[in-house]
Amino acid sequence: MKMLRVALLAVVMAVVMPGYANAAGTSCDSLLKLTLEHATVTRAELVPAGAFKAPGGGNAAQNADRFAKLPAFCRVAATLTPSADSDIKIEVWMPASGWNGKFEAVGNGGWAGTIGYPAMAQALARGYATTSTDTGHSTPGGSFALGHPEKLTDYAYRSEHEMTVKAKALINAFYGNAPARSYFNGCSTGGRQALTEAWRYPDDFDGIIAGAAANPKTHLDTWRIWMGLETLKDPETTIPKAKYPAIHQAVLNACDALDGLKDGLISDPTACHFDPQVMACKESDGASCLTPKQVQSVKTILGPAKSPRTGEVIFPSYQPGTELAWGLLIGGPAPYDTALDQFRYMVFDDPKWDWRTFDVDRDMAKADQKLKGLLTAIDPTSMSPFFKRGGKLLTYQGWSDQDISPLASVNFYRSVKSALGDPAVSSSMRLFMVPGMGHCGGGEGPNTFDMMVPLEQWVEKGQAPTRIEASHSTNGAIDRTRPLCPYPQVARYKGTGSIDEAENFTCQ
Repeated sequence: MKMLRVALLAVVMAVVMPGYANAAGTSCDSLLKLTLEHATVTRAELVPAGAFKAPGGGNAAQNADRFAKLPAFCRVAATLTPSADSDIKIEVWMPASGWNGKFEAVGNGGWAGTIGYPAMAQALARGYATTSTDTGHSTPGGSFALGHPEKLTDYAYRSEHEMTVKAKALINAFYGNAPARSYFNGCSTGGRQALTEAWRYPDDFDGIIAGAAANPKTHLDTWRIWMGLETLKDPETTIPKAKYPAIHQAVLNACDALDGLKDGLISDPTACHFDPQVMACKESDGASCLTPKQVQSVKTILGPAKSPRTGEVIFPSYQPGTELAWGLLIGGPAPYDTALDQFRYMVFDDPKWDWRTFDVDRDMAKADQKLKGLLTAIDPTSMSPFFKRGGKLLTYQGWSDQDISPLASVNFYRSVKSALGDPAVSSSMRLFMVPGMGHCGGGEGPNTFDMMVPLEQWVEKGQAPTRIEASHSTNGAIDRTRPLCPYPQVARYKGTGSIDEAENFTCQ
């Protein structure tokens, strides 16, 4: 009878007290008074179903539609100050009802500076309690780090961990119990955050998704600037954007059928050895041919960045199939601004630093020395504690990624496997490469897929993913599905049935 009275009381209180969670928890608004170390809760309110509006007008059409479908949730905002110069903003969203008992933290992109409301909305809609952070600043680009080493530390790793600790405390207070499982999901900078969490804080999460990880960022940005320098150094080495489609078609002509199926996709670009010399202009320059210096630029783009002094590979190259999106890094008139910011504000401490003075060997060495332990490479052996406690790591990247070389993910997977051995990696880590997909999405290939469900199955039921179905849509209608296969397997056509249906492919 006592348990029945408690249950009835919880129902009554849920009606008369908006934000009430359950008999063991507390009301949403009372979280405003919760005491957290090095943190201040600044907002705690129950948001009615469909009522959330992103601050600052962050309501693109697709996001506005997503927000309008959200269930009621407890929205908590807090400011974290693990150092005297820290100003980390976080939000934690918790379903008012129907919580699945789990927690999903979401990552950032670029230099961050904003909370990832769309990603949080996706997690909340699936029943998760979720969190995101601005990583400690609200300014665009990397200028936040100039003269603020603690803020750089917050961006590099501390904000994600502090966010996670505080989010779990808020979840425990609201529901009366901690999440049964905790997951991290991020791509690009979020992918780097994901790997860093597994490395530095192996107890934070049970399962982690790391997409297109910006790792190691010092070498990544060196590659980005090097490629800009090599192709923008004079007008004759620059490749006009009008020529990208012709180059892309020439690549497909050379390599599309290597996997036995001509479908507009290159399943394994590493097997493609495209020679741009076939596009050399025979007479005058034109949109469908390349001048001698442009031929050399294409060779540069499709080759890795190397040390001029030692010949050592600094960062791997673009892969065949990326041509339509080359403008991000070589579209000019200067190299990629995101990359320049690291050297302006974090290496040389000079907003007026001239990228034309960039020296690959000298300046990358300076970046590695100054940023050691922050944005440099993640040691593959550091995954061992996360794996030993049962953590599962899903990584993925598009083969047509225009922002980060796809081989960055391949090389990291191989390095972990080499360092820790096949048994450890096979039971704890999977890499899925996505033909035709760009940076974290987009592109001509199947680019929409769900990594959370297979990760849950792996963490909670011990079922490692053997294939993940992906789809491509045009004008909102799905027109192709394909399986994604665990690297180094690729999807092979069975020989019968539609080439646009995943069921007609196997992973081999």
